[in-house]
Amino acid sequence: MGKHKAVRPDIDAAAEQAGPALGSRREIEHLPSVLWEGERVDMLATGLYGGGNGLVALTDRRLVFFKHGLMSQRLEDFPLGNISSVEWSGGLLMGTLTVYTSGNRADIKNVAKAQGAALSGQLRMRLATKGPAVGAVASPGQDVASRLGTLDQLRAAGAISDEEYRSRREAILNSI
Repeated sequence: MGKHKAVRPDIDAAAEQAGPALGSRREIEHLPSVLWEGERVDMLATGLYGGGNGLVALTDRRLVFFKHGLMSQRLEDFPLGNISSVEWSGGLLMGTLTVYTSGNRADIKNVAKAQGAALSGQLRMRLATKGPAVGAVASPGQDVASRLGTLDQLRAAGAISDEEYRSRREAILNSI
C-alpha cells in the first residue's frame, strides 16, 4: 500500500494486504481516532463516496468510510448488524461497492477491483454467518450452499487463508 508510518498492528496488516495502490496515508494515520474501543480493522480499500475520496475500512463491527482532509473530516459507518446485503460490480480496474441497510443504499465508487471483490466477499461471509433475518424463511440446503459459495469466492480472491477456509467450511458443514 505504499509507505506509511506504523499505526497499529491490525491497521498496518490491513494496509499491507491492500497493496501499493491504496494511497490514503492521512486517513490511515488518523483511523484510530474514529475507531471504537477494542475495534479491530480487518481490511482496507480506497473509494469515492459522497463526493470525496477516502478510506474504506472493514472492522470486526462495521464498515467505515473515512475522509480526513486538511479543513474537514467525513465519517460514515455502517454497523454490520444493519447491513442487509452487499453488491459488487467491477469494471476493468475499478468498481462500485453497494451496501444496503434498512431501505437505504450507499454506493462507494472507484474501489480497486481486487480490494472491492475481497471486501464484498468478506461482507457476504459475515452476513451469511449472522444467519437469516427475523421472519425470513430459507431452505437449509440453499443457505449452506450460498455460504459455501461465498467462502469459495473469498478464498479465490485471497481474502482468507487456506487454514481459515478449512475452519469456516467445517463450521458451516457442522451447522447442518
